[in-house]
Amino acid sequence: MAPAGSRACLVAAIRSGADAVYFGVGEFNMRSNYRNFTPHEMGGLAEECHKAGKRAYLALNTIIHEHELGKIDRILGLASDAEIDAVICSDLAVIAKASGLGLPVFLSTQMSLSNSEAIGYFHSAFGIRRFVLARECSLAQIRAIRRNLLSKFGEAAGAIEIEVFAHGAMCVSVSGRCFLSENRTGQSANRGACTQPCRREYQLVDDAGNPSFRMGDRYLLSPEDLCTMPFLEKLIDSGVASLKIEGRARTPEYVETVTRAYRRAVDFHFANRDQPGFHDNFQALKNELMEELSGVFHRGLSSGFFLGKPVDQWTQSDGNRATKTKRHVGEVVNFYRKVAAAEIRVLNAEFTLGDELIIQGPTTGSVRVGVASIQIDRQPVTCARRGSHVAVGVPSPVRANDRVFLVVPSQRN
Repeated sequence: MAPAGSRACLVAAIRSGADAVYFGVGEFNMRSNYRNFTPHEMGGLAEECHKAGKRAYLALNTIIHEHELGKIDRILGLASDAEIDAVICSDLAVIAKASGLGLPVFLSTQMSLSNSEAIGYFHSAFGIRRFVLARECSLAQIRAIRRNLLSKFGEAAGAIEIEVFAHGAMCVSVSGRCFLSENRTGQSANRGACTQPCRREYQLVDDAGNPSFRMGDRYLLSPEDLCTMPFLEKLIDSGVASLKIEGRARTPEYVETVTRAYRRAVDFHFANRDQPGFHDNFQALKNELMEELSGVFHRGLSSGFFLGKPVDQWTQSDGNRATKTKRHVGEVVNFYRKVAAAEIRVLNAEFTLGDELIIQGPTTGSVRVGVASIQIDRQPVTCARRGSHVAVGVPSPVRANDRVFLVVPSQRN
């Protein structure tokens, strides 16, 4: 399941192999202070997903105040009309209202579900079949939950699905239920408006006015990002039904890269796990994919709680630790379908043969281009200079006004 914080991210998720896409509308989701869609866009979003054979999930997972219940009714009514495949939620009012409309409900990680008894209760009382576990659960705990569900429900346990986050940002608080942002800035994390004060560097100061002390070279309230690729086969074998990628506030190339990487790994696992040499071949693939994952935004990569408590997995520097970054080149002027080439107006960064470009747009999504040829007026050149119009071959259609970026090594490395 891949995130979509914009239409370009939605297209990138679909084209990169996601089985499902989740998105928020309006203010009632855990990324309400970022890009989102309007409630009236849900119909088009769901239709786009369904045409591609994907499922469309609505994140409606903040706490809900009394005066907002009417808004929730309207949003859920539109979700029902749009034939949204499920609503990801945590507030009991949303659970009851969505269930009453016949909308499938997935319980959000915000509920911190971490045992089979709680899962069994919500399954029996509300008919809920998918549960996004608390992020604090280990692989051993997930396996125990599956065993105990099977013991409690027998064959009917097959209808209960466990979903876990497999990649993306982690919160220092239990399942993201934090009050630090609201305390410091008045912006509630539980309403999707977290200002992330935990991501800053802090100093210790005592009441006597003695000199302050920096807290070492790590940001001790800022965890590294989750990455399960190194032990993905163990996560799959634990009995989870869905791998969720965090990142509705991230870029289209992030969504494209991460979704494609986990798609390749999952497909290879199921196609080859019974073949001789599987473990060595799978490890080689995972090593390759880790190189790709390290190239997009991350604060360092961590195993989270899956392999035990991450007592020493804290961000070592502020911001992005990706090995690659991007520079704005310019924009697409035209796409020539017969020759599969894009005319690009070079406004800023120049590029040469062998470089890698990313072309992004709301309909295009995110397209990576290895520059194998550059032409000006049908004549080959080796460099695209600032101020020029050049033609470059592209692997899939792009559109006028799409933005073009050059991929370069990050200056942090």
